[in-house]
Amino acid sequence: MAPSTPSRLGTAVRTAAGSPLWRTVLALALLVAGLGGWWLSAGRSPGYPRGETRFATGVQRGVYDRYGQLLQAHVAKAMPGVRLALDNTQGSLDNLSRVGGGQDAFAIATADAVAEYNGTGKGRLRAIARLYDDYLQLIVPAGSPVHRTADLKGLRVGVGLPQSGVNLVTKRLLTAANLDPEHDIKPDPLGVGDAADKLREGKLDAFFWSGGLPTSALTDLSEHVRIRVVPLGDLAEAIHKLEGGGTDAYRAATMPKGTYPNAEPTDAVATVAVPNLLITRDDVDPGLVQGMTQAVIDSRDQIGSQVHAAQLVDLRTAVYTNPLPLHEGAARYYRSVKP
Repeated sequence: MAPSTPSRLGTAVRTAAGSPLWRTVLALALLVAGLGGWWLSAGRSPGYPRGETRFATGVQRGVYDRYGQLLQAHVAKAMPGVRLALDNTQGSLDNLSRVGGGQDAFAIATADAVAEYNGTGKGRLRAIARLYDDYLQLIVPAGSPVHRTADLKGLRVGVGLPQSGVNLVTKRLLTAANLDPEHDIKPDPLGVGDAADKLREGKLDAFFWSGGLPTSALTDLSEHVRIRVVPLGDLAEAIHKLEGGGTDAYRAATMPKGTYPNAEPTDAVATVAVPNLLITRDDVDPGLVQGMTQAVIDSRDQIGSQVHAAQLVDLRTAVYTNPLPLHEGAARYYRSVKP
């Protein structure tokens, strides 16, 4: 009796399966399936280049430094494959030089430093977001005879590192107070951590700082020695009248009561503030910049719980980045979330 059709089909399949041709066809089919899976996976991958990208922060124990550390942790989760490497620097002017020269892709800088900068890559600098304002702070021991900037004449004063925004604005504040920054005081180029240490040791009479509120180095200092914050509000108008780029970035401001609970005075302190910008360069990948922009906005509450100044990062004000235009990637993000 002749075998049934299903039996003949099964025999034919078994015979074909053992042939070299069949094994070749099967291998090709598996390869195509694998490529199809890879293609679908690639289609779901983020629209930015993966790998290490460098971020210039600032001096150790400063607000830029802490903000960078927290943003680094957020980016690691929010942008898979991107490793944000942090570089400590002298501050804003140093950061601008590093981004303009290609050493770093991202950095934070004050708006007055951006306007002042005339170094490498100036025309290629772009903004990602306005972050928060720095408050200018003049710190002295609680018993100091210094009650206004003009009283610093002849004293040892921390003026910030040479390439920092602190140094830039300190010179302008001293000039506005009719003091020669080089000759009327004994300037000491220090970052906030070193300045706090020297004041505590009695090796410094006063120091200037420009940073978000509160700055941890000053909080720590106030817990070990009695300090006082000297008002700078009387110089707000005078600093606007000084010649030089960026002076329109300054505004009169008030440090809230209790910013440093252990410092004097216990009331609010009149001072001057300047905005901080997150910056990049025009040739940095738009997808990467768009992702970074979203990371900055999305991490506000998380970072703000530890760096209180970051609580002021706001989608409505982030786009006001004068004197820099927005990077294409940042503009793309803001358009995507516009109501």
